[in-house]
Amino acid sequence: MADNIVPTRSELMKLKNRIKLAKSGYNLLKKKRDGLILEFFEVLKRAKTLRKELTEEYTKALKAVNIARTVEGDIQIKSIAMGVRVKPEIHLIQKNIMGVVVPKIEARMEKTADRGFGLNDSSAMIDEASTAFENVVRKVIEAAEVETTMKKLLDEIEKTKRRVNALEFAVIPRLNDQKKYIVLRLEEMERENVFRLKRIKK
Repeated sequence: MADNIVPTRSELMKLKNRIKLAKSGYNLLKKKRDGLILEFFEVLKRAKTLRKELTEEYTKALKAVNIARTVEGDIQIKSIAMGVRVKPEIHLIQKNIMGVVVPKIEARMEKTADRGFGLNDSSAMIDEASTAFENVVRKVIEAAEVETTMKKLLDEIEKTKRRVNALEFAVIPRLNDQKKYIVLRLEEMERENVFRLKRIKK
């Protein structure tokens, strides 16, 4: 430390400013970390709800398609499935959560009448199964958005925690040690000057 530091008053002023800046950055990063953690738990709650809803919708869809298969037969179901021409339209945009860019997925699902197969080919059971699986797709899209948001928030929390720890346990203590060293050296130099002046006066 002694080899790299010039013990002058100007250097002491610079160090004090750096310590002040480091403490200010530390406080801001702590607030950001705490805010991100709160956001993460809110998203986690939503994710848990969505997982439950997705499981329920998928169970309903399986039940509906099994009824349709029993009534209409696998060949008819496959034939109608091959005739489906439309797919969900996905629009991916972004939103910002405390400086973290996360995805927002907007999906447009066609109405039952626009699925691409004729009404004469279908039946009430097939329509119910189709609607049930469309609901599953909606939930999957919602879950994808929430799960990705969770991952991005978690990554940012970890990154912010590392910065907070680096400031708290490495940067600020090191700057404080440098400040103490300069203060001690300046006091020592001051005593030496006083002693020298006394000798000159004698």
